[in-house]
Amino acid sequence: MLTIKSYVGTMMSPFVSPASRLPRWLLAAVGVAAVGAIPLAALLAQGGGASSFTVLETGRGYGSLQEAVDAIGDREGTVIIAPGNWSECAVQSEGVVHFRAAEAGKALLGGQACEGKAALVLRGRGATVDGLVFADLAVDDGNGAGIRLEQGPLRVSQSWFRDSQQGILTANGVDSELVIDKSTFTRLGTCENSAGCAHSIYVGDYGSLTVTRSRFEQGTGGHYLKSRTARVVIEDCSFDDSNGHGTNYLIDLPNGGTGAIRRNWFVQGRDKENWSTMIAIGAEGANYSADGLVIADNEARLVPGLSRSPAFVADWTGDALVMENNRLGSGIRAFETR
Repeated sequence: MLTIKSYVGTMMSPFVSPASRLPRWLLAAVGVAAVGAIPLAALLAQGGGASSFTVLETGRGYGSLQEAVDAIGDREGTVIIAPGNWSECAVQSEGVVHFRAAEAGKALLGGQACEGKAALVLRGRGATVDGLVFADLAVDDGNGAGIRLEQGPLRVSQSWFRDSQQGILTANGVDSELVIDKSTFTRLGTCENSAGCAHSIYVGDYGSLTVTRSRFEQGTGGHYLKSRTARVVIEDCSFDDSNGHGTNYLIDLPNGGTGAIRRNWFVQGRDKENWSTMIAIGAEGANYSADGLVIADNEARLVPGLSRSPAFVADWTGDALVMENNRLGSGIRAFETR
């Protein structure tokens, strides 16, 4: 099973030229057999082709992502997305849809936000996302995201969210779950829009959130992970703010909540809008009790040469948090009540 480091290392840049992804024998064949061969432009087309988006269960290919999603309808089905940089988006309004890259890390959805929201707007009975890259998503209200989750459970794995206003944004008032594993969030977040701050992950009151074996890095504003859910599990992740710009908390649970924050690695960088704490609990009013929230076996430090004294955890709830075996670098205070 891939670790976070090995996964990030093996993910091909989405801006590698499409021709360089083809086997050498095919490139040679194209060079010597221009007549009678399938046109290279058809193989490399970025605007959609008959085999760009394939419904696995039927084997039928579609020219757009939305057409493939619509073909599944209220059933359960899988859309296989071919390698390429696709200026495509889709709205799922029914059924259970599995979005899967044909090759992990080589299928990018970017630059196109459906309904002024996201590359994928999900409000069906459930969805999974596996191996996709989401990039360059921005909308007028500042909430452009790779995924907007409005209804149903969602599981995301081996995916990369980068260079957008937000990575994943959910609705409020939904009793469901969001599970994220082995994914990376890079250069996300902003506080420069009238709608307020956007974050790498912003989960509303959505039931439960689980994030494991994932990496957050180079934030460009807001928080790295903000969740209003009643239950949260964040384990075996890295929050690397060393190259962040104008960022705030590494984890923000503004309405409290129970669960666990365990075995994570935190680094606070220099360029902060708010450096006073790394993890904030209940800063906007404790809608949910934080009694028993476990914060354990984490490691936290400042970037080398930085002299300041943030709290590792700041708590506004007054609830009985369970903090143990956290390894804190020089200058970091373990706990602060606010």
